[in-house]
Amino acid sequence: MRLLIVEDEKRLAVSLARGLTAEGFAVDVVHDGLEGLHRASEGGYDLVVLDIMLPGMNGYRVCGALRAAGHEVPILMLTAKDGEYDEAEGLDTGADDYLTKPFSYVVLVARVRALLRRRGAGTAAPVLTVGTLRIDTAARRVHRGEDEHALTAKEFAVLEQLALRAGQVVSKAEILEHVWDFAYDGDPNIVEVYISTLRRKLGAASIRTVRGAGYRLEAG
Repeated sequence: MRLLIVEDEKRLAVSLARGLTAEGFAVDVVHDGLEGLHRASEGGYDLVVLDIMLPGMNGYRVCGALRAAGHEVPILMLTAKDGEYDEAEGLDTGADDYLTKPFSYVVLVARVRALLRRRGAGTAAPVLTVGTLRIDTAARRVHRGEDEHALTAKEFAVLEQLALRAGQVVSKAEILEHVWDFAYDGDPNIVEVYISTLRRKLGAASIRTVRGAGYRLEAG
């Protein structure tokens, strides 16, 4: 899942990005409302964490512009303001949820996961089944038959991308885009490392390499 954080408090933004990355999300960060609108308008994000008090364009206007343009990406608004009128204004512009600073990081992660589950409720099952492999995207647990396989956050994220398109070829670039983040400039062969680990844990025949194209998760 790819998340966009639009927050001008840089220390907070970096802290949130690190925490959410550790949870297995690919996270991009911008500190300006106009840049946030530009990035979010390009699509490709599963959720936007949007501060209200931003330079360039405030969060209300960013949210309103996205909704007016037909973008349905879930938006979680953050603000130092409180009171029912502030919350109402945020929700009226199209935000899906609202969190007042200071907030608990645990609560933020729970809100993010709840919004992602709500978004996927009509389009994807929370449990993906590929042959004998069962991937619970809500609980983030993987079973083959009666056996549970413990995966790290990144391993799970890579597997989830393959499972969402089971039987199809998923390119290395597509995995990088959804599991890492926009600013990742490390070795793209990191994907091969995680594929190798998943094969070791789930069985070598689970993931096929399609030479020059990518990887395919197969029933087995």
